[in-house]
Amino acid sequence: MVGSMAGSGESGVAGVTGGTPGRRAVLVGGVAVLGVAAGARWLAGEAGVRGSDGVKVSAPTGPVIAGGDPSASALAASKALFVSAHAAVVVAPGTAGEDLESATLLATQAGVPCLVDGDGLAEELDRLGCERLIRRGPVGDAPQWSDAVTDRDEVETLPALTRTPHPVVVVTPDPDAHAAAIATVHSALGSSEAVHVLRSADPRADHVVATLRADPPRPLVIVGDSPGLPTTALAGAARMATTAPELPGGGVLPFPGRRMIALYGFPGVPGLGLLGEQDVDAAIERAQDLAKEYAELVEERVVPAFEIIVTVADSSAGADGDYSRESDPEVLRPWVDAAGKAGVYVVLDLQPGRADFLSQAKRYTSLLTEPHVGLALDPEWRIGPHERPLQRIGHVEADEVNEVAAWLAELTRDHDLPQKVFTLHQFQLQMLRDRDRIRTDLPELAVVVHVDGHGTPGLKQETWAAIREDLPDGMRLGWKNFIDEDTPTLTPEATVRDVSPVPWFVSYQ
Repeated sequence: MVGSMAGSGESGVAGVTGGTPGRRAVLVGGVAVLGVAAGARWLAGEAGVRGSDGVKVSAPTGPVIAGGDPSASALAASKALFVSAHAAVVVAPGTAGEDLESATLLATQAGVPCLVDGDGLAEELDRLGCERLIRRGPVGDAPQWSDAVTDRDEVETLPALTRTPHPVVVVTPDPDAHAAAIATVHSALGSSEAVHVLRSADPRADHVVATLRADPPRPLVIVGDSPGLPTTALAGAARMATTAPELPGGGVLPFPGRRMIALYGFPGVPGLGLLGEQDVDAAIERAQDLAKEYAELVEERVVPAFEIIVTVADSSAGADGDYSRESDPEVLRPWVDAAGKAGVYVVLDLQPGRADFLSQAKRYTSLLTEPHVGLALDPEWRIGPHERPLQRIGHVEADEVNEVAAWLAELTRDHDLPQKVFTLHQFQLQMLRDRDRIRTDLPELAVVVHVDGHGTPGLKQETWAAIREDLPDGMRLGWKNFIDEDTPTLTPEATVRDVSPVPWFVSYQ
């Protein structure tokens, strides 16, 4: 039954642009979808075109977004998938249960749109060339139909239409609420076996991506509004779900489907952390071994990681006077490439001294365009124009963090990359000024506040509790275990058992 299937989505539909007859480019939420007329059989000479008995539908070759409330999503699905339809099924607002199920069944059997009476209906019926309607509403509660409905002939039945199935994946957060839109997709594209409906609040969720990329891959149709994504972000999310390279461990979202366990430091410098205590191959093996220890303790997939300090705060001003030693990106390239081949995620850590974070981040653009590379800002080492590292603990204002976040999000979009880990180190409240103003709404970034103080377990727990308090929505928590400075260093078992909530990113220094 159409009304009982699962799925996720959000956004709106722009109109239909011009094109050659029988072939149209449909602009849906900013995603260009090449549509072609369709119906019961493929028409000779027009690849992807089907038509029969006054019904023509467009077979999507890319993401389709049918967003909004149930009425809007049904209209959007019709606009995106139907070129014309001589008839339609229209339900009254609020129709549910058996009444809605009956309506969706009638629409799918007849191969016509299923729409909800309301704003925009008259215009859509005119566009379709619709002359006849089946009306359905709650039994015993006569709907007040609009003129768009009463001005057309009412019929009780429509002839069944046999369609050639066109496989798609439909994603919606609420399949029952958006049953009319889902029925329209079924009507246009064929059998329930061809139209795979998934329930998800985010079209980039792991199970959605896996289904989209099964052999053969299927186009994506997003139905309804996604609770976790703004309307303007749905087109980008659809592109990410369908085209972005997958992350180590699969999927295009770092969290919540996986946790990361990282070696922290700088290649070849043991004093800066575990990462520098061995060559790259041994470091990969060490990170993988650590990840295996956690894999037995948590439900999520555990991904090994590196956090590489690419700019190191320095007691010397250096030639540029910024008290930060910047690494050559190409010197780090072998580590980044080897990590990617081994399924190890990489976070590039910035200790900027007197420099600003954005200038330093841009230095590593060539590495950040890799799909398995994220970015970390370490405010401890962000000092003023007349200060030096270690004179005091540094800080950064929200505006500077947001500037870097916006740049990194744009880089991710421009290169069609999966979501990036964006880490903010903090062990004092003053390190992240105005933290509540830091953006967490950029769908290209997974924001992690990394609590990296050292000391006794009790002292670290106090820091953890302070950083956790009033944590803004959309921020996840990370934890650092120090091998030498912690007394004692928590075991993986203790880290998972005693640190609550369980950190999404755990690094070792």
